[in-house]
Amino acid sequence: LDKATRESAFVHAIASAGVAFAVTRSCAEGTSTICGCDSHHKGPPGDGWKWGGCSEDADFGVLVSREFADARENRPDARSAMNRHNNEAGRTTILDHMHLKCKCHGLSGSCEVKTCWWAQPDFRAIGDYLKDKYDSASEMVVEKHRESRGWVETLRAKYALFKPPTERDLVYYENSPNFCEPNPETGSFGTRDRTCNVTSHGIDGCDLLCCGRGHNTRTEKRKEKCHCIFHWCCYVSCQECVRIYDVHTCK
Repeated sequence: LDKATRESAFVHAIASAGVAFAVTRSCAEGTSTICGCDSHHKGPPGDGWKWGGCSEDADFGVLVSREFADARENRPDARSAMNRHNNEAGRTTILDHMHLKCKCHGLSGSCEVKTCWWAQPDFRAIGDYLKDKYDSASEMVVEKHRESRGWVETLRAKYALFKPPTERDLVYYENSPNFCEPNPETGSFGTRDRTCNVTSHGIDGCDLLCCGRGHNTRTEKRKEKCHCIFHWCCYVSCQECVRIYDVHTCK
């Protein structure tokens, strides 16, 4: 993480989002004494619905994350500017993915009334979204400006033909090291013996993940539960089947 790479951008974004997520969830669960549920609702959630439950106060979680994660990013250099941008991109992901959760009320499940509240998504959804942002991160160049406080470094998109990054995009300005081979200085374990997907053309595919070295294939026997039957009442009985899988690993 010493370099201003796209990997550093992802780590800062997801760590900042993680702080906001954890604080917000803690407030809603009542395990924190400094916050609670969000009561700032704008109008009814919909016809036949009413506000209820405990809406998660993501704005408060983002505020705490901003004070915590950005505390050390107050230098006038390019790396601080990059970290602040990516921290905010991670936090914005939480706010963008808030959604309504509702519960039905009524006789025999008639759902005459729905009680709704705002909730965060699963953190896996946040991670998947930021992984996409990592794949499409924008490369920047460093510019120096003379201001009253001295020299200040800012970031500008390297390629004018591309769409400039928004506050939701990740940015970086240094190339990533080669992760194909082991390198203790960069913390890379290399990709030898990594399991790869022979049918994928993406980064998990054997062509890319194995860095052109090719892959080995072996068969594995795995014991799995199968032919499961539900017995009234109330247990499930299963047989044990042996299935054979092809496993592909990088050379």
